[in-house]
Amino acid sequence: MSFSRRNFLQTLTVAAASTALRPPVSIIKPPRLKPGDTVALVGPAAPAFTHETVQIAVESLQALGFKTVIAKHVFDRYGYLAGTDADRAADLNAMFADSGVNAIMAMHGGWGCARLLPLLDYNLIRRNPKILVGYSDITALLLGIYAQTGLVTMHGAVGSATFNPFTVNYFRQTLVDAQAVLMENPHDKGDLLAQVKDRVMTLHPGKARGRLVGGNLTVLSHLMGSKYLPDWTGCLLFLEDIGEDVYRMDRMITQLKLAGVLDQISGFVFGKCTDCEPGKGYGSLTLEDVFRDHIVPLKKPAYSGAMIGHITHKFTVPLGIEAEIDADAGTLHLLEPAVR
Repeated sequence: MSFSRRNFLQTLTVAAASTALRPPVSIIKPPRLKPGDTVALVGPAAPAFTHETVQIAVESLQALGFKTVIAKHVFDRYGYLAGTDADRAADLNAMFADSGVNAIMAMHGGWGCARLLPLLDYNLIRRNPKILVGYSDITALLLGIYAQTGLVTMHGAVGSATFNPFTVNYFRQTLVDAQAVLMENPHDKGDLLAQVKDRVMTLHPGKARGRLVGGNLTVLSHLMGSKYLPDWTGCLLFLEDIGEDVYRMDRMITQLKLAGVLDQISGFVFGKCTDCEPGKGYGSLTLEDVFRDHIVPLKKPAYSGAMIGHITHKFTVPLGIEAEIDADAGTLHLLEPAVR
């Protein structure tokens, strides 16, 4: 090998190493929420279309015993975004810097969080760890901040969510009571002979342990190749989505497969894919077919149907926490509290 070629390959190796996705140096757990603590409402993605929606969120959080503060740019609008990237990122940085704020909750998903990832002050966030909670497009922030700082982030309710007893129970257990929560679907058959609603389906039997990582499949797949994803080795991958044709779900899961993600994980949990039924065209696969093609052959514990996603009754799932899934029972059990 010539000297110049050797130097060229060494340069490529160093460059690849510098951009490689590595696990956080250490996990940082945010402080738990206590009665009287302050929750900041932010708009990192879509705008708050009405003041009433924000007011309902404020009243819901107050009913849970918390004070609230609304970030400066929540009511801004820049097309389909809640203001400019710089202003939305400034709100997030300000809420992490504010010692009077104990937790940060996104008002809405939509699109726009990935645009903020280069603008966040990760050293500031690392020095001021606090609860960050949301789902859907907020996945970009949950994954990016976890990957860059080690801060445990929370896939759960946004401000515009439905704060029903099921959702509130898991929110409280995880973020207030600091429990090692067992998450399982409702078992209500109603007046039917078999359970129809909120069923789980075992894709491959068994139990698996690992750190929880995941969120919205579309958002996660569009972060592939960036430095805003953590190391996947031994992780429990959880996913959800909404409004995607089955072929698109197939395409994104194939992307994870080709990128080696599915080979590295220890187990798989799929929540809900709301409005993702096969189209009217000839020969569509079902989501079950996609799982059968890509997930079942992994021969790793896997199940679908968990209460994760664009649904009214949802778990609060922490990214970065050790957990165990039981694919036969359809349960997800935290092996440690998500907060301190």
